[in-house]
Amino acid sequence: MSFTIYSKPGCGFCEKSKDLLKSKNIEYTELILDVGQVKEDSKTYVTVNDLLIKVPNAKSVPQIFQGDKYIGGYDALRAIVE
Repeated sequence: MSFTIYSKPGCGFCEKSKDLLKSKNIEYTELILDVGQVKEDSKTYVTVNDLLIKVPNAKSVPQIFQGDKYIGGYDALRAIVE
């Protein structure tokens, strides 16, 4: 079971989502929205447009996928893994 989390800096629910997966020893990939922040070499950044291609109605982050299946946000993730 592998997850992808679209996140952005300073997002509390993004951090909670990553912490939840870590606590369950579940692998995930984080794709960070490029909002003009300083980039770190070890992280993967995407544009807001990249996110909107995957989730056209996205208004917030995190946006979470399990494989290719769209899950939703933190509450939906919690319902699946707990």
